[in-house]
Amino acid sequence: QVQLVESGGGLVQAGGSLRLSCAASGRTLGTYDMGWFRQAPGQEREFVAAISRRPGSTYYADSVKGRFTVSRDNTKNTVYLQMNSLKPEDTAVYYCAAGRWATVQAMGVKNTYDYWGQGTQVTVSS
Repeated sequence: QVQLVESGGGLVQAGGSLRLSCAASGRTLGTYDMGWFRQAPGQEREFVAAISRRPGSTYYADSVKGRFTVSRDNTKNTVYLQMNSLKPEDTAVYYCAAGRWATVQAMGVKNTYDYWGQGTQVTVSS
């Protein structure tokens, strides 16, 4: 079992930055591929970014590419999502998830992930 807890969300003005953290307990995070997803009110949960177990390859949705950076510190059992140049359309609840991809293409598929955090709210004002 893996327990995931997100933190770092909040209210920020457009153009600002936030850094989300996802802390894991129960098992070593380094053995899992990690994903970030988000869900805005009335919308489906969508893929944002992901980072593989080894060698730590990163992947991004087109909507956040160049603005968001995903990273991991396995010694701290934590994954991060640095979000820069935030836009109002980035407003959502952000979730981290842990799983093991069979293929790289699976990184954006919600069912790939076995464990989810409770989410953290990010609100970007215009």
